[in-house]
Amino acid sequence: MTASEDPRALVRSRKYVGLLLLSALLGAPVAAVAYGFLALVNYLQPALFIRLPVGMGFHTAPAWWPVPLLAMAGLFVALAIRYLPGTGGHSPADGFKPAGTPAPADLPGIVLAALASLCLGVVLGPEAPLIMLGAGLAVLAGRLARRDMPEQAVAVIAAAGSFAAVSTLLGSPILGAFLLMEASGLGGAMLILVLLPGLLAAGIGALIFVGLGSWTGLGAFSLSIPGLPPFTHPSLAEFGWALAIGFAAAFLGTGIRRLAQLVRPHIERRAIILTPLVGIVIAVLAIGYAEITGKSSSDVLFSGQSALSSLIKNASSYSVAALVLLLVCKGLGYSLSLSAFRGGPVFPSLFLGAAAGVALSHLPGLSVVAAVAMSMGAMCASMLMLPLTSVMLATLLLLSDGIAVMPLVIVSTVVAYVVTARLTPRPAPAADQPGPEVVEADPEAGDRGGTR
Repeated sequence: MTASEDPRALVRSRKYVGLLLLSALLGAPVAAVAYGFLALVNYLQPALFIRLPVGMGFHTAPAWWPVPLLAMAGLFVALAIRYLPGTGGHSPADGFKPAGTPAPADLPGIVLAALASLCLGVVLGPEAPLIMLGAGLAVLAGRLARRDMPEQAVAVIAAAGSFAAVSTLLGSPILGAFLLMEASGLGGAMLILVLLPGLLAAGIGALIFVGLGSWTGLGAFSLSIPGLPPFTHPSLAEFGWALAIGFAAAFLGTGIRRLAQLVRPHIERRAIILTPLVGIVIAVLAIGYAEITGKSSSDVLFSGQSALSSLIKNASSYSVAALVLLLVCKGLGYSLSLSAFRGGPVFPSLFLGAAAGVALSHLPGLSVVAAVAMSMGAMCASMLMLPLTSVMLATLLLLSDGIAVMPLVIVSTVVAYVVTARLTPRPAPAADQPGPEVVEADPEAGDRGGTR
């Protein structure tokens, strides 16, 4: 799309209407595949960690049980990265950012690395693999329908597939769409062109998620925290705590990300050997936490998506010491997972924020709901560097309490984002990098700028 073209005129064109129809048609099968992927993860996690040891003759899973599973996760992920196309998807240590549309040949490696990571206890979430899977499947289907599809249309179809794949994972298709738009840096005319097909695919995808959840009896794979105590209005003391929480979260998030980026190159040089060892270290962290606190090792393992609601509802059963140890073990496991495995960074950051909020709620003038909301928003902003999405996540996931607590979340999130930006070093410019080149836009292919 050239600068002289009116996006509203493109929206009224027949080609764009056809693109909308294609996005709507692709939304249903992409969402069905995404639902199947999440259902498989949801089945395999308890099957491997609960039912398998019982089937092998143990009364319950022994304390050492996570060790071989995490070691296998490391081996499978390393093999997928080394020998399959696409390196199993992008490394989550780089943050939540667009990584381009995967080629069809990349999808098996992405799925294998994601399943090994998510099902075998790695501290990462499903959102990044789902986004890549949705984009890859949508583009594959689009190119089968029309082999000469322009690059701009390919970008829009890929975005629509991603929208459909995460349509209800975060509790709302709007929230998933917002995450993708902020991460992609879309704006101006391109935002309008991508937003409509994406929202249409996300809306249809949400219907598919709801329908399959009812038909299969598995329910919806979305994040929300019902049953919280009512929160009326923020206090002056809580605004003061918002500043402190945002400041502390920036240092915690930066430390987790820096450690992951520091360790990653060493692991990549000998991935087949070191990735399983990293998995074993994560397992040892989980075992140590469970043995010391008497809580489940699953608090440390996995993304925290399923355990988040239980953690907040049962906050009174956790001592401050147990919560501090949980933050240390989960944070280290999260950092190591970012460095070596494949998955998304969103849910572990929310869980860490929730655990920190529950611990901080013991301080004077700070309620549980406010502390959890502010900590989740601040940790998410520090890890993802997406402040608007972080505010929406922390507030919408709290349902009825979200509106009342939103001013506090905004303060803590903005502080965390600004401090994290100051703590993050600027990338050094390449000495031989050429200056910007002005390229004349191709009116046939349109704006090829990144929606991916």
